[in-house]
Amino acid sequence: MISKDINLAAQHLNDNGIIGFPTETVYGLAGNAFNTEAIHNIFEVKKRPTFNPLIVHIKGIEDLKQVATEIPPIAYELANAFWPGPLTLILKKQHYIPDLVTANQDTVAVRVPNHPVALELLNAIDFPLVAPSANPFTSISPTSAEHVENYFGNQINMVLEGGECSAGIESTIIGFENNRVVVYRLGALALEEIEKVSGSVTLLNKKDKKPIAPGMLMKHYAPKTDFILTRNVHEELDWYTGKKIGLLLFNSYLPDFDSNSQIVLSGESDLKMAASKLYSAMHQLDKMNLDLIIAERLPEYGLGVSINDRLERASKKINTQLTS
Repeated sequence: MISKDINLAAQHLNDNGIIGFPTETVYGLAGNAFNTEAIHNIFEVKKRPTFNPLIVHIKGIEDLKQVATEIPPIAYELANAFWPGPLTLILKKQHYIPDLVTANQDTVAVRVPNHPVALELLNAIDFPLVAPSANPFTSISPTSAEHVENYFGNQINMVLEGGECSAGIESTIIGFENNRVVVYRLGALALEEIEKVSGSVTLLNKKDKKPIAPGMLMKHYAPKTDFILTRNVHEELDWYTGKKIGLLLFNSYLPDFDSNSQIVLSGESDLKMAASKLYSAMHQLDKMNLDLIIAERLPEYGLGVSINDRLERASKKINTQLTS
């Protein structure tokens, strides 16, 4: 059930239910961060392995000490610069945060979402929310209430309507190791923006065993349709004659190819726009009963780096000859 009723959403959460709720990045599958029953149900519904930690959402920086401790000064600098917003911080957790949230690690991932409905909901309850993306494990992340409803239906209590997600890809996740700022997941906040505040960062964003943060697994964000990433779509098409193919392109349509089977992310080459449309385009192509989706690699700067990260994790094959 999709609804705009924040009081109803708060009631379900107070009763240890789980709901879909909007953020500026993607829709999350939310439950009480202090209630192990709700947290367990999130893992069950998503079919998410419990070794993969969750993100805790708080209503403001003033609540950070409610979930984290030993917070370094640089964490406050980044939080003051980017919260509310698509930045998640990995910090030492408070002892009462359930181990199920943190995959038995002593750190917790935390952020303040930049969405009016999310913030209204967080202010209507007296606990933070755990909220991984509201999709089955490894599937395409949802950027609309309809995506969540299509995935889960009556398996969850409701989906809180918040419109289309403006950022369109998950938050950037940052931690701190030996006085270094470490990026564990590329996301909707570009590295260049972070480095204006923190100085240079270290990228450590792939780990299939005991990931420190969500989004580090090699296979993720994937459609059901076979999906290939390449820099040269023309050359890739030559390998698949006779196949029903859809194209996911950056800034221009491919001439002499069925216009109904290709989606351009931004005709203006706007990387923010491309990010905001990425998952909705993938959902759309995945419904076309195609044999194959071929995605075009984006420029390797700004949010293009984050988008390419998502495309790589979704890909059955990356044409390394064409992407090197």
